[in-house]
Amino acid sequence: MRRWAGKAARRWLLLFHRWAGIATALFFTLWIGSGLVMLYVPFPTLTQAERLAHLTPIAWEHVAVSPDTALAAGGLPGVPAAFGLEMRGDEPVYRITGRDGARATVSGRTGARLGPVDAQAALRLAAGTRPGARVEPVERDQWTVTARYDPLRPFHKVALGDPAGTELYVSQVTGEIALDTTRFERAWNWLGSVPHWIYLTPLRARAELWRTVLLWLSGFAALGALSGLTIGIWRLRLRRRYANGAVTPYRGLARWHHLFGLVGGLGLGAFIVSGWISMNPNRWFASSAPPAGMSAAYAGTPGTIGVDTGRLPDLAGPDARSVRFTAIGGRWWLVAAVPDGLRAVAPDGGPGPDPAALAEAAAAAIPDGHHRAARHLEAYDAYWYPHGTDPRPLPVLRLRFDDPAATWLHIDPRDGTILQRLDRSGRINRWLFDAPHRLDLPVLTGHPALRDAAQWFLNLLAAGIALTGLVAGWRRLGRNVSPRAR
Repeated sequence: MRRWAGKAARRWLLLFHRWAGIATALFFTLWIGSGLVMLYVPFPTLTQAERLAHLTPIAWEHVAVSPDTALAAGGLPGVPAAFGLEMRGDEPVYRITGRDGARATVSGRTGARLGPVDAQAALRLAAGTRPGARVEPVERDQWTVTARYDPLRPFHKVALGDPAGTELYVSQVTGEIALDTTRFERAWNWLGSVPHWIYLTPLRARAELWRTVLLWLSGFAALGALSGLTIGIWRLRLRRRYANGAVTPYRGLARWHHLFGLVGGLGLGAFIVSGWISMNPNRWFASSAPPAGMSAAYAGTPGTIGVDTGRLPDLAGPDARSVRFTAIGGRWWLVAAVPDGLRAVAPDGGPGPDPAALAEAAAAAIPDGHHRAARHLEAYDAYWYPHGTDPRPLPVLRLRFDDPAATWLHIDPRDGTILQRLDRSGRINRWLFDAPHRLDLPVLTGHPALRDAAQWFLNLLAAGIALTGLVAGWRRLGRNVSPRAR
């Protein structure tokens, strides 16, 4: 009975792997090829450097409204999640983001709350007097599909008509540039992020449906890969070999599929299983972004900023492109983007927040725990390291707490921004997803060329498995449907 059960189990394992492979081989091939593209071309986003490049230095002579007056005119309740001053065309504006995501734009010249931006205004803001530029309305498209753009919708998409094929997305709500893309980015992402994440706009626009589809698809593919790895080891013979001294019972294409699977199956299995984990099954892993309640507690309840317009140029610098008014621990700070980086000062002209002040504010944000350790990182380590094309800033302040989630916070000491919240589940996810899927291993994260070489080696092995399986599956289907085979 036991022998019969074992034989039946092996037969069902073979059948499952065969048909799971036929069903998912094309997805394996797409995931592997698109993953290599993503090593070099990330999904389009507006980086901080790009955002500042689209801004002109603040025209201080036109700033006639104080920050406190602008904040009151914005009409958003409570301490804002973001509050800053920058130029919108030739007019200084205060941009305010509420804790609920609501946006308000206030003129720095008149103090009036500004309304939506029309197409012609968006064209002037994005392209100036550039000839050949054109504008069209966009509610949601391939590059603005995610929910983080919802508070800024709809957009005016401005095509600059330059050799790079640049397109800028101007929010109709605020008039700010929310995204820029180039022809190069768009073309390569159709071979990279879009097939890799199955980022089809009608599907991705429904976040939970998209997540459910990816969970089931990647989970089924993971079972197919693991079943293949199991079969590959089971059918391998190194001692009592098959006829003619072969280590595999297969011939032709199946032989190559078996051999590729033996060499690269573990890497492929780890890649697919970690991809399934990236969809956060059962919500096992907490987000690395601080939750709204934590951010609000970290900001505290500051009073007025107390800076008049005449002192702003001295505090921020005459060539500042933007000024953020940041609340940390119940106090306001000014963070100016200047040509050589960031400049943080107190409203009275004193220095920016020190590590002790940041630790005190962070402790208030985690009321169910105590601050246990602080470390000033001057170099990357196993939990703070560059993410692909995202270099991540250094130095960084790491604060550890003894709350039930064992929270770590990584804070930018220059301006007090919480860059990452990493609790126990996040640190586990770092090893279950980042390490096997992106090869973010300590020995590789500091050596990009070596990491890329390892990625290419493992992905080429995985491509051998996927392509031989794809051809074998196609042949199997052909035999099943052909009249002669029947």
